[in-house]
Amino acid sequence: MVEIKYLSKQFKDTKALDEVNFLIPQGSTFGFLGPNGAGKTTLIRIVTGIIIPDSGQVLINEQPLNKLNMKKIGYIPEERGLYKKMKVGEQAIYLAVFKGLSNLHYS
Repeated sequence: MVEIKYLSKQFKDTKALDEVNFLIPQGSTFGFLGPNGAGKTTLIRIVTGIIIPDSGQVLINEQPLNKLNMKKIGYIPEERGLYKKMKVGEQAIYLAVFKGLSNLHYS
């Protein structure tokens, strides 16, 4: 279960998230829909630990977001988020290391 509670994030004069609240029940499939600038990417980056919120919290199975429960979250960014000059295997290893795996080699 993922619970988002009063999550807010601002970049200079732009309020990206304004006290967002919702619950994703365990075992469900969930997607974000909305126009550009709606805050979808900001929210995903907070849930994956890439950036921190200004206020509010993310709970995973009723526990605050931490390195241990973040390992249970997967995130594949859209094409623009990938490195175009990196081979597929190199990209996979890069993302695996980013998630905490080690001793990986690409051949």
